[in-house]
Amino acid sequence: QVQLVESGGGLVQPGVTLRLSCAASGSTFSSYAMGWFRQVPGKERQFVGSISWNGDNTYYRPSVKGRFTISRDDAKNTVYLKMNSLKTEDTGVYYCAAAPAPPKVTVVEIAKYDYWGQGTQVTVSS
Repeated sequence: QVQLVESGGGLVQPGVTLRLSCAASGSTFSSYAMGWFRQVPGKERQFVGSISWNGDNTYYRPSVKGRFTISRDDAKNTVYLKMNSLKTEDTGVYYCAAAPAPPKVTVVEIAKYDYWGQGTQVTVSS
């Protein structure tokens, strides 16, 4: 079992930087690939990015690549999503999730994620 708690969301203007955190507890956090997803009302949850168990590999959806960065600090059992140059279309509830995976593998498929946080709202608006 892994418990995940997101934080760091808020209401921001376009162009600013925001960093989300996801604190993990329970089972061995370092044994999981971690992912970030987002969702807006009426739409399916959308993959944002993933980081491998060993932290060596990341993968992002094209619309955020170059603006968003995922990192992890296994000593703190925390994964981060740094979001630069935010756009209105980045608005949504952001969720972190954990998926069992080999050390160097990132995970895109939502069905492979076993554990989810409760989400944190990010609103980008002028």
